[in-house]
Amino acid sequence: MSGLMQDKPLLISDLIEFAAQYHGGTEVISRRVEGDIHRSTWAQVAARARQVAHALDGWRIGQGSRVATLAWNGYRHLELYFGVSGSGRVLHTINPRLHPEQIAWIMNHAEDEVLCFEASFLPLVQAVWQKCPTVKRWVLLCEADKLPADTGIPGLVSYEAWIAGQATTYAWPKLDENAASSMCYTSGTTGNPKAALYSHRSTVLHTYASVMPDGLNLSSRDAVLPVVPMFHVNAWGIPYSTAMVGAKLVLPGPALDGESVFNLIEAEGVSIALGVPTVWQMLLGHVAKHKQRFSTLKLTVIGGAAAPAAMIQTFEKDYGVEVRHAWGMTEMSPLGTAASLGRRQAALSDAEQLAIKTTQGRAIFGVEMRIVGDGGKALPWDGKAFGDLHVRGPWIIREYYKAGESALVDDGWFPTGDVATIDAEGYMHITDRSKDVVKSGGEWLSTIDIENIAMGHPAVAMAAAIGVKHPKWDERPIVVVVKKPDAQVSREELLAFYEGKLAKWQCPDDVVFVDAIPLGATGKMLKTELRKQLAGYKLPELA
Repeated sequence: MSGLMQDKPLLISDLIEFAAQYHGGTEVISRRVEGDIHRSTWAQVAARARQVAHALDGWRIGQGSRVATLAWNGYRHLELYFGVSGSGRVLHTINPRLHPEQIAWIMNHAEDEVLCFEASFLPLVQAVWQKCPTVKRWVLLCEADKLPADTGIPGLVSYEAWIAGQATTYAWPKLDENAASSMCYTSGTTGNPKAALYSHRSTVLHTYASVMPDGLNLSSRDAVLPVVPMFHVNAWGIPYSTAMVGAKLVLPGPALDGESVFNLIEAEGVSIALGVPTVWQMLLGHVAKHKQRFSTLKLTVIGGAAAPAAMIQTFEKDYGVEVRHAWGMTEMSPLGTAASLGRRQAALSDAEQLAIKTTQGRAIFGVEMRIVGDGGKALPWDGKAFGDLHVRGPWIIREYYKAGESALVDDGWFPTGDVATIDAEGYMHITDRSKDVVKSGGEWLSTIDIENIAMGHPAVAMAAAIGVKHPKWDERPIVVVVKKPDAQVSREELLAFYEGKLAKWQCPDDVVFVDAIPLGATGKMLKTELRKQLAGYKLPELA
């Protein structure tokens, strides 16, 4: 027997129409590349997204064709999110921090037909456009009178001239909900990047789950600031989730320094902000230096890398801002877990709560997890057993674009490449990337724990733990440290800082001070490059 409910597809166009109809007057704020603040509303975003759809129709860009962007978090990029995907094309957000050769490779692999880009990325596009033969149209995100006279890019048009005169009404196509909606390439730290190709169905389901109280906890009462870029996993889905709940959306543009982010939070009454630890490190440094306070910020969501306990404590104890640790991947759309506290956890001591908040949290509904050991054997959820983390669910990848083969293990799970524990209540704690794990004397060591403890020292700006060869123990960990400006800390002092925080055999054997730790295009530490830089290093006892 079948149910007797209507069969209506889940489509991205419905999100923007809902926002326009029920929250049309709610503001969408953008800091532009020119530095000024642009004010719009969900109704205006929807109207201009419909103009984008008409403009693509006018160029005869077919359904399923890829429309690429090189853009910051701003209102025009937001209009493209809905105008491109809603009209049946595939939005392809490109990370401008990648090397030009990688960007050209990605555009060719995706077979992009249109590229829309910010004026600040004009030199980058001038460097790659001749290497991208599939691109038929080039759009500069600017006013008509701001289009440079001689760019060398044939047929370049301004965004405002392109959509000007187009109708602000549009009959969105009734697509198959499994049709592709957007795509995002992994950062490609080893080999060429790979693309996750999202569908309308996966995106809308992900949006439903992400806004829940134990997810990102969004509502129409919030003003939301995604500092995470719209070119990185669709800004964790925030353009869609804020449309779904009708929240005020505050987009920071290219100004991600501590002062700019703080001023935007205060000026626009931001209640929820989302970003990676490096962004919050700059923000906390700014507010501490100038003895400032947050007047409206109540929640910050930290993902992309492990949030040190010291950062969580600073936000919560010093500034009264709740921290919610979250985890996901490009291949997961991206949200998989969030470290919210349930009724039982809320009654625990501060120290016990902090231990939970430093985990990656519990799965949101729709995501299943498991950890497996050698031979693919499932391991217990006891908070102690380490294993390879696998996931599955309706917004998790089954294969990469053009790969021609499944990305899943034989029984249908996606291997994340993370090593993790899961406790009896479902809180998952990533201890390492599988390629970064340190195995010493037959035991796995958590480099993330080593890094987070180092980050708790007031003199440390950044820390990375890696394994080095040892004749007896196979590998031993060392911690590579960047000191804060004008701060002083010795090797001996930092090693002593671990006492009582980890078992002796889990502590690093040495500290190596460096000026900088290599970072990838999304701000993650490149330990492969770090190992190359330290190729000649030997432990003091072996030197």
